[in-house]
Amino acid sequence: MSNIAIVIEERAADIGNFLVGRLLPFRQKRMVGPFIFIDHMGPDNIAEPHFMDIAPHPHIGLSTLTYLFEGSIMHRDSLGNAVEIKPGAVNWMTAGKGVTHSERTPEQLRSTPHDLHGLQIWVALPKELEKMEPNFVHIEEPQLPHWTEDGVSYRLIAGEIKNHRSEVPVYSPLYLIEIKAEQDATIKLGDHLYGESGLYILHGTVHAEGQEFGPKQILVAKDAKLCEFEMKAGTSVYIFGGEPFPEQRYIDWNFVASDIETLKIAREKWENHEFPKVPGDDGYIPIPPVNPTLGQKKNQ
Repeated sequence: MSNIAIVIEERAADIGNFLVGRLLPFRQKRMVGPFIFIDHMGPDNIAEPHFMDIAPHPHIGLSTLTYLFEGSIMHRDSLGNAVEIKPGAVNWMTAGKGVTHSERTPEQLRSTPHDLHGLQIWVALPKELEKMEPNFVHIEEPQLPHWTEDGVSYRLIAGEIKNHRSEVPVYSPLYLIEIKAEQDATIKLGDHLYGESGLYILHGTVHAEGQEFGPKQILVAKDAKLCEFEMKAGTSVYIFGGEPFPEQRYIDWNFVASDIETLKIAREKWENHEFPKVPGDDGYIPIPPVNPTLGQKKNQ
């Protein structure tokens, strides 16, 4: 019996002046563990006039994780943080009851064409922490646990696995791990995984259960404990997942919550300009019309 529950193909999505590949949520699989949203950004060449300029916008009920392979993004938020995100660093912002942030091409790169490539991820918060105070942590690449086994390099971006723990302050049991194979290799991680598990292929080729899979695909396992696959030389993958929540999750625009009323209140607050402002960035993204299916579709 196959252990692959579903294969998710990357779908194009426009986030304003910038195309991304959307991976989660997917109509047949809304979440993998606490991971509720994953966008693959680029690779795209950034040059005038097409910069990344995502004006201040709000979040509630989640933590955002930005991880770049190439390029740079200037992050500013309503907590007063202004940090340039560079490749290999982890930008982790927990929205809780409400935070506002912007993401833009840094000024020093606006005169230089460059490539931008990375992942933007949302991790839902446990129900009891959905309205916690917002906070922000930036972890540089050297601070992340990394190790090599049999010609395969591993980097733990967030969470805990194989007695390694990332300094990213997660709020539920989860893992996000980067695996790069310099030579053909067989990966057996099932004994160290838990909850629900997904495998995202960034580069190269993965063989599993007699099938070949390539870039821009997520393989979701039926049983994380049976996770075993082969990587061809030059392949890079990301394994993510963790313990699922007992309650369903809803999404409305940039808001995540376990109940509809919280989403409605957040929408009204943004429309009334009641969210905190971002120092040094007075832009504003109007909220899109309410989703007519809101309250009917759940994320779990």
